[in-house]
Amino acid sequence: MSTVTISPKFQVVIPKETRDKLCLKAGQKVEILDYEGRIELVPIRAMKELRGFLRGIDTRVERDRDRA
Repeated sequence: MSTVTISPKFQVVIPKETRDKLCLKAGQKVEILDYEGRIELVPIRAMKELRGFLRGIDTRVERDRDRA
């Protein structure tokens, strides 16, 4: 966990370790969520970038008889 300071212009710097871990780039957009008294920044990813991210997931699930 890192601590950052809010500048007089209400800006924060995302620590390098976090930027590298999440592959954030300069100019990339993030969504800001106010959730239960805290701020969450969620990177917005292009649909093209998300292609295949579920590859290999186990899709076998038990279903009720009335569900196809």
